Amino acid sequence: MFTSKSESRGNAADDLTLPASFEAFYREHLPFIRSYLARRVEDPFVVADLTADVFLQVIRSAPNYRPGLGSPRAWLTGIARHCLADHSQSLARHSATVQQLQGRRLLDEDSAERIVQRIAAEAGARTVLLAIAELPPTLRSVVELVAVDGLALTDAATLLRISPGAARVRYHRARRLLQTTTAVQLHEVTS
Repeated sequence: MFTSKSESRGNAADDLTLPASFEAFYREHLPFIRSYLARRVEDPFVVADLTADVFLQVIRSAPNYRPGLGSPRAWLTGIARHCLADHSQSLARHSATVQQLQGRRLLDEDSAERIVQRIAAEAGARTVLLAIAELPPTLRSVVELVAVDGLALTDAATLLRISPGAARVRYHRARRLLQTTTAVQLHEVTS
């Protein structure tokens, strides 16, 4: 597990403030973050921008990261959720035309193609997200984190600042509701 400088107790391999440690962390978690974002955003340029924003925030937050509060994946998911929220607010403030002109960074053809492939691969998850969009927000947030993003129930609870028991109850309520109202079948979770 990667830790912050203050919690690594001298283990330089886990110190995210060091370039080599950050690079290893980035390479390990990049696929997860790209998938997380590709499930929510269809524009490959926006996915690339948001991915960069997430890891820029990781660099800024690395000295304050406390692994005892949750897994690196939960931490990254929280950062990605904030980056998505910031992006949504930005879209609300600007017209679509202005946003398209200002929000794109240049990608080479291979990078753009990989992101397009990732977006296509996540099409099924977008269908699930549309189905769970009808759930009440408290149930929806747990389902997104556990069933769509693959976080452990305890990590989702930590991220949402609720008890693991409350997260479990919310997940099972959402699961039952989706089974009775849609064709979406969520997997059973035990922890």
